[in-house]
Amino acid sequence: MSEAGLVHIVDDDPGVRAGLSSLVRSVGYAARLYGTAGEFLESELPAIPSCLLLDVRLPGTNGLDLQDSLRQRGIRFPVILMTGYGDVQMSVRGMKAGAQDFLTKPLRHQDVLDAIALAVARDRDRRAATLKIDAIRARIGILTPRERQVMDLVAMGKMNKQIASDLRLSQITVKMHRGSLMRKMGVRSVAELVKLVETHRLACGAEQHHAASAVHIHRE
Repeated sequence: MSEAGLVHIVDDDPGVRAGLSSLVRSVGYAARLYGTAGEFLESELPAIPSCLLLDVRLPGTNGLDLQDSLRQRGIRFPVILMTGYGDVQMSVRGMKAGAQDFLTKPLRHQDVLDAIALAVARDRDRRAATLKIDAIRARIGILTPRERQVMDLVAMGKMNKQIASDLRLSQITVKMHRGSLMRKMGVRSVAELVKLVETHRLACGAEQHHAASAVHIHRE
């Protein structure tokens, strides 16, 4: 698989698929081709920086329905919609639902390559951020419940004396828990710890937002 990234191309026109495949391969991307939304949904998706070039009008499940299905399944790599002149309104709906861009047919090669470059770069950044969050969660997962309490209070800016009072512990015990959690979290300063806790908090908030959005789309 190309290190540059992978482009999934979903279009019911074999000529369009072949042309786009040739284009993206010419600049170093790998390409996978699908004639329907069903073919794409049944495929295995490698865990590498990727994007989806998606025709709005497809036989059976259309592009917008596929886009919604991906969100409901938690598949979050960037979507670039391809549309004919009469489908611009549909593409605007797709943008509101989270598509990165839409390109009108006939496609200009440079527009396609520019959109792909941005999409793959964003997906690469997202995947790196996900790995970072997973590492933080793994560290938090080995903390004891008491260490979690102490960590949260340290991250709030409280001193050992205040934490001891809040948790009804001795300051010596608080220091012990604090030293242990700092080692487990792999940090040497309170500033580093606060940064990790805040990163984790923001990630949890973003996930709840995505989940709520998926439920809203499903209900519609």
